Amino acid sequence: MENNETGNEEISFENRIPLEELKEAAEDLKSQLSRIIIGQEDFIEFLIIALLADGHVLIEGVPGVAKTITAKLFARTLDTKFSRIQFTPDLMPSDVLGTSVLNQKTASFEFMPGPVFSNIVLIDEINRAPAKTQAALFEVMEERQITIDGKEHSMPPPFMVVATQNPIEQEGTYALPEAQLDRFLFKIKVNYPALEDEVKILQTHHERKGALPQQEVSAVLTPEKLEVLRQQIKNIRVEHKLLEYIAEIVSRTRKHPHLFLGGSPRASIAVMNASKAVAAIKGRDFVIPEDIKKVLAPVLGHRVILSPEREMEGTTTESVIGMITQSVEIPR
Repeated sequence: MENNETGNEEISFENRIPLEELKEAAEDLKSQLSRIIIGQEDFIEFLIIALLADGHVLIEGVPGVAKTITAKLFARTLDTKFSRIQFTPDLMPSDVLGTSVLNQKTASFEFMPGPVFSNIVLIDEINRAPAKTQAALFEVMEERQITIDGKEHSMPPPFMVVATQNPIEQEGTYALPEAQLDRFLFKIKVNYPALEDEVKILQTHHERKGALPQQEVSAVLTPEKLEVLRQQIKNIRVEHKLLEYIAEIVSRTRKHPHLFLGGSPRASIAVMNASKAVAAIKGRDFVIPEDIKKVLAPVLGHRVILSPEREMEGTTTESVIGMITQSVEIPR
């Protein structure tokens, strides 16, 4: 096996795992979404990576940049159940998880599942609900189950939360608690499209002549196929020196002077799992440093907190993560 220092995919190697089907599935997902979502290639790719890595995604952007429609179309590319929950300030935990209802015939309480009991769950404007409702998601996002009245209820696999949020400086938003943010594999920031991309958006919208975007996207992946692909990703190789590389980067976030809070061991695991999915999509059964570097910002950006002084100066978490990454020697 020959590995070069530039990270190009023109590498001579022979896989232990047949990844052609996984690579083709990722391309099919990307192709379906790109028919409607213009100029958001990185956004789409990270959604696919998170799906294959069995992680949740938080999408941040101003209203109108296709956060919600992308999440809905993404769900349609999978032959699974889909539910949408609009978070509002008066939303209660029972509105999300479900509640026990008295059955008049049997004179006993029966559990009525809430909308979170689905496969792909879109939570729209997640930061408009108060802390009490946010806390209701902790268990289900981490353990894929909820506990109501002392009884555990498991989520049907696959289970993935795709949440959107508006920037916290907008009116009527709550900052998500650190424990909630830590349960998202990625936080993806969606910016305004470039001028040429916006022209394409107008053109495709005009050519649809009122047809719904959902009608132009079809399912390309079943839950059974997805489970097979996820098992393949778990078998992607990560050399010990790369594990040390991940751990060193995350460890330095905990003692960097620009950061008030660093990444947890869960962040290290998230980087490893995401980089394995990146490698698999590229057709490799082993991780290289460039796979790790690709996912560092979306994995760590929402898990670290800037010191108050740096935040006032306008420093971003992404820039600090970049500084830390450059300070750590890349293993070869």
